[in-house]
Amino acid sequence: MKQPFAELVVSGRKTIELRTWNTKFRGAFLVHASGNTNVEACKMLGMDPDRLPRRAVVGKATIYGVKKYTGRDEFVADKDMHMATDEYSDAKYGFLLKDAVRFEKTIPMPGKLGFFDVDLVL
Repeated sequence: MKQPFAELVVSGRKTIELRTWNTKFRGAFLVHASGNTNVEACKMLGMDPDRLPRRAVVGKATIYGVKKYTGRDEFVADKDMHMATDEYSDAKYGFLLKDAVRFEKTIPMPGKLGFFDVDLVL
């Protein structure tokens, strides 16, 4: 995930992760902060982009369901949970998240698109 969204997930503030694709995966996953930062989102949220970790596993969370967005009104109604703009986009699926945990120490790691396997002992 781009920052600041990875930080928002592991802090428990962001409980819906928007995607253009669906998943059947349910369970715990590691939250990876990509090398890219959405600087505009950081400004909008009052976060310093230079203080956010990148290219690292920053925590974990659990996907317990997926919501399919069928229209703008439904999307806007969930804004406080997905923290995206009011602009309805191609993000048609919301991964429902719970049990977020920020790790005390980040784990440097290159990322990949989508879910990917890692070999870590936590």
